[in-house]
Amino acid sequence: MGQREMSGKAIIGIDLGTTNSLVAAFGPDGPTLIPNALGEVMTPSAVGYGDDGAILVGRPARDRLLTHPELTTARFKRYMGTHHEVVLGKKGFRPEELSSLLLRSLRADAETHLGHPVEEAVISVPAYFNDVQRKATITAAEFAGLKVNRLVNEPTAAALAYGLQDREAESTFLVVDLGGGTFDVSILEMFSGVMEVRASAGDAFLGGEDFTDALAAELGRQLDLQPKDTSREEGARLRSLANRLKHQLSEKAEATADYVIKGEGRAVSITREKFEEITDDLLKRMRMPIQRAISDASLRADDLHRIITVGGATRMQAVRNLITRLFKRFPEHSIDPDHVVALGAAVQAGLAARHAALDDVVMTDVCPFTLGYEVSVPLGPNRWEAGHFAPLIERNTVVPASRANDISPVEQNQREINLVIYQGESPFVRENVRIGTLRVPLPADIKADKTVEVRYTYDTSGILEVEATPAATKKTQRMVIEGTPGSMTRADIDKRLKELTALKIHPRDEQENAAIIARLRAAYENSLGDHRQYIGQLIAQFEAVLHTHDKRNIQDARTQIGEILNQFGNEDVF
Repeated sequence: MGQREMSGKAIIGIDLGTTNSLVAAFGPDGPTLIPNALGEVMTPSAVGYGDDGAILVGRPARDRLLTHPELTTARFKRYMGTHHEVVLGKKGFRPEELSSLLLRSLRADAETHLGHPVEEAVISVPAYFNDVQRKATITAAEFAGLKVNRLVNEPTAAALAYGLQDREAESTFLVVDLGGGTFDVSILEMFSGVMEVRASAGDAFLGGEDFTDALAAELGRQLDLQPKDTSREEGARLRSLANRLKHQLSEKAEATADYVIKGEGRAVSITREKFEEITDDLLKRMRMPIQRAISDASLRADDLHRIITVGGATRMQAVRNLITRLFKRFPEHSIDPDHVVALGAAVQAGLAARHAALDDVVMTDVCPFTLGYEVSVPLGPNRWEAGHFAPLIERNTVVPASRANDISPVEQNQREINLVIYQGESPFVRENVRIGTLRVPLPADIKADKTVEVRYTYDTSGILEVEATPAATKKTQRMVIEGTPGSMTRADIDKRLKELTALKIHPRDEQENAAIIARLRAAYENSLGDHRQYIGQLIAQFEAVLHTHDKRNIQDARTQIGEILNQFGNEDVF
């Protein structure tokens, strides 16, 4: 499946999501999603410790968010590229480490499914991830024992999945990708098997999780729960309820539920109209990237042949209503919005592996943001003002791209230039994202040519290389990121890798048991009366079966209990 002719090793495609992650491979019949140990293709992006001190990943961890919030975490993708640490028990984890545990689990699923080792992957990232966030993703893959063949922007991956359906068509389409934690927009043109990205825009801090937070706050108001007085456990339960009601609103005009608080069942409800009202600010934030992408592509809304929605959060009726109002037509979602990015990543993996079925497909991409550096501008004789932004590679430049410019020091007797690299669209660096610093030595001779050629090279994985070459010495300095939030030194990476290797990881074949126990305990905590007593009996019975170590009996009990829990309705029982 999708094998490289010279090595025989498969390259897998991974959608590393904020809420859920997926893995896929490209084979003779096209891209195929790979199931995890539970038989599901979507693995919740959650990590935590089990009762035995081993690491749990996926659904077993997600279901313990309610009962063991101090030992479990999710949504860590939002912190990629920062120094933020999540403390589980007594140990702190960086976002790269948590992501690596998830990637390691996805890799194990792929190896089990494909029947051979997997060492290489194409991983999707939000189009608006900056250089530091992309490097953090590559580091996470290294921790998981994976070489990143390429990072592919999520909307681009989605477009690949759709473009493969009708590769001879000529069309211009807009991809609106609202995932759990990020929002991206891309405009692409397709003609004669060529897929060309025209423009990208987005918001790296806007996603479905923000809509859930807004709804959780509204439910808290209905229940008269003050955030400052709400425990971590109560907050996790309230947020889980908000997530369930949000999903219900995708299917019906009003969602209701009972919430157990202080031993008493309380009714809560939310209508679609109220939900749109409390999320109005989030919906408004979606408009700007859409308008910017259309403008950058030099198009009008009428020039777009297709509007495609990607990401589970686009199932929200409020989002679809927004898209419909903006473009006066309904968006397409013929491929499952939760699956399409992983399928597209697998197509990119097939392209990387030179799969025969993709010989006539060509893919181009663009740099989604402007890359430049800080400069000082003259205000008068011997007066300069620092803090201004000088663009070098403009946003939506086709990649790979290489651009160069000459700079000079403010003072002729300067011994070095401190080149500070930024990403953003503001004319002032204080409003942009600092992604690196490069110190460039200058010749001591005051009469020497102090001109320096600065060259930026931006590749198809969104990785930026900066070179600075003084005209006098011809000694090129290459960018080393120093002190950038989230960057890790080689020593840091090696140290953390050893620590991760020493962690006890829950065996893959025991994940199903851990998942059932987590579901039972979550249901027990959120039930009352006879219902709670009955679930308590199920827990005791399943624990007894586990102690027999009889795999057939355990599997039968697991199936039976799963059916019982499904009869109660949603996994989140309140």
